Amino acid sequence: MMFEHKSVLLGETIESLRIRPDGVYVDGTLGGGGHAFEVLKRLSDKGRLIGMDQDADAIAAASKRLSPFGGRAVIVRSNYEQMGGVLSDLGIREVDGICLDLGVSSYQLDTPLRGFSYREDAPLDMRMDQRGERTAKDLVNTYSEGELYRMIRDYGEDRFAKNIAKHIVQNREKKEIETTGELTEIIRAAIPARIRATDGHPARRTFQALRIELNRELEVLKNSLDGMIDRLSPGGRLCVITFHSLEDRIVKNCFRSNENPCTCPPDFPVCMCNKKSKGRVATRKPILPSPEEISENKRAKSAKLRVFERA
Repeated sequence: MMFEHKSVLLGETIESLRIRPDGVYVDGTLGGGGHAFEVLKRLSDKGRLIGMDQDADAIAAASKRLSPFGGRAVIVRSNYEQMGGVLSDLGIREVDGICLDLGVSSYQLDTPLRGFSYREDAPLDMRMDQRGERTAKDLVNTYSEGELYRMIRDYGEDRFAKNIAKHIVQNREKKEIETTGELTEIIRAAIPARIRATDGHPARRTFQALRIELNRELEVLKNSLDGMIDRLSPGGRLCVITFHSLEDRIVKNCFRSNENPCTCPPDFPVCMCNKKSKGRVATRKPILPSPEEISENKRAKSAKLRVFERA
């Protein structure tokens, strides 16, 4: 299967990056190379795009798609959490723009063997980086009931988290849970029928929680944003596309604290902490996809783009 992924908020992201032809840009979630391709089209021979992804299939697909740009495109297989080290290895101190398109790609969802989808029966995998040893199957079969409950409650925001965790533990005592289909049936049985009829797919939230936990998605995001802002040149921009409230909250709070880092009590007449603003939030409200984009690509529905500009 070809690595296909429709880039969400593509035009809005490219516009927000304010690309300079001679600039250096980073795509930290390269995927199929959609955003990177549009950046590279706008660069001169002096410009450079560093594309990063931890998924081997994405690296292969993007390398092929971006090959016409030659040395202007530098592709590295790594998690964007390692961006600082990757840039240092390339001798790059600061960049003119960075973009992140978070979450799971259409290719990952639509390739059953990757184990991300609750719509196909496949081994419970969900690794974004296939070099990792731990899979979703390991979490489902080794986490305690309390750990499963916490994960599904916090990362899936599912009000039936307690019951789902209980059902998982009861079922795995009889037999190890090995496939997405088995897990989906267990979750279905843990949610009342009247809710199942009106609230979308019953496994959606638990699968999201497993994916986030396994790939440390929120932790990686939280650990990375400040460092990315530090790497921006004056006027450089960080553009982040999120797909659920947990990611969006992290981005919003990080951008806000980098714009106004002062930790002094509000009644202090002057700032004593001497923490200086690193720039400004360029998007007071997030940029949302147009109705046309949502009608063409259902997965764009929950996308939000936030932009930070370095002082």
